[in-house]
Amino acid sequence: MTAKTFKAGDEVGGTIHRRPQLSGSSPSRRRRGPSTHKVAASSQNPDYPVESGKVGARAARRPSELRRALPACEGGLEMRMIALLAVAVLLASCGDEQSARADAGADPRGLAGGADAEQPNPNERTFRDWLAVCDNIGTCHAFGHATEGAGWVRISMAAGPEAGPRVVVGFWPENGSFGDPLTARVDNDTFNGLTAATGEDALPVATVDPEGVRRLIDAMAQGRTMSLHAGSETVPISLSGVAASLLWIDEHQGRLGTTTALIRKGSRPASAVPAASPSPRVVAAPAVSQAGYGDQEGQTLPAALEALPAVIQCRADTDFNPALQTVISSARLDANTVLWGVPCDAGAYNLINGYFTTTPQGTDPRQLTFPTVAGEPEAFLVNSAYDPATRVLDAFNKGRGLGDCGTADSWVWTAQGFVLKSSSAMSECWSVPSDYWPALWVSE
Repeated sequence: MTAKTFKAGDEVGGTIHRRPQLSGSSPSRRRRGPSTHKVAASSQNPDYPVESGKVGARAARRPSELRRALPACEGGLEMRMIALLAVAVLLASCGDEQSARADAGADPRGLAGGADAEQPNPNERTFRDWLAVCDNIGTCHAFGHATEGAGWVRISMAAGPEAGPRVVVGFWPENGSFGDPLTARVDNDTFNGLTAATGEDALPVATVDPEGVRRLIDAMAQGRTMSLHAGSETVPISLSGVAASLLWIDEHQGRLGTTTALIRKGSRPASAVPAASPSPRVVAAPAVSQAGYGDQEGQTLPAALEALPAVIQCRADTDFNPALQTVISSARLDANTVLWGVPCDAGAYNLINGYFTTTPQGTDPRQLTFPTVAGEPEAFLVNSAYDPATRVLDAFNKGRGLGDCGTADSWVWTAQGFVLKSSSAMSECWSVPSDYWPALWVSE
């Protein structure tokens, strides 16, 4: 059983509520692709040309401040892109309420806390029109986007000496799927061997066959123009910044001067490339009975929790819709702990929840905070849901209604409290489905 979530156009208590001050209104119907909106911005770096748009550490904010911070990308795509609505998070924390983590001074990810909110993410860089991102075990992705329409290219490289590159491309054709074989063109060279995803719910993406990947990457790194083709449809892709992005990945993974490098190849053997970092292991606590808990009609908060200052603030921020205030979720975490989800604000396509714990008797109310990649704990989750069977709490913030940019995170309830399980983010609204967003944190 999971908590309720809200999507664009969902009715809350019989009315569709859209606050004027909430960023991210429903997109307009236009054929051209999204504006190259950046979810976050950063300063220039002299080591690489024209860098901007890093994702920095998240700052603690109240729900009212989060409403103003939710990014608005104007200039949407056709309604056929509603398929992009998949699941992500922009988190924000509120107030000075006590953390309910088992050890408030420890970071379950093994990272030091108190990160400087102005410090940019060292594992993400933007080079002109390309974005490069690496996760905690060293897997890296480089993204390029369409200069017209809604298309993108992703070059991926896992860490370690045995890894090889992979390329995935995508764009949104007029009829929602590729009616003809997809090809890529770089300058005057045509590249076939692109295998489109299949199935009833398949997204309009295609994978470049492994034998053609290196040739395509080499052409892109040296080329001037690129385009994707399916039948009569053509989507131009910018190559400005691709070489710098791939060079940064080579450096990040220790591939410079080796036979495995994406750009700066040399005679050093693959064995000279450092091994990938091991994935952290997260062990979920055993499932427990949920009798008496869940998304039950008429569920109310314990009186002690209702009197908590953070909950009082959430109630004030949702007084525009009394029906929304009744959308409360609960779950038993262990014999002594009950989880409560409380609506703290809402907009056209983002529902902001605070999470709290009490004893089964409703005493000892505490506000939960959640560890993040940035090191800043978060207390308010967007479009979130807890699954007591898997012990996973997922959250997804849409940078805009299409869901093609934003952040997605999940946490697992363990013997030590909620521990970060995974985190992904797409800081650019480039029409990339959330299934293909770059990971920032992975675990096993």
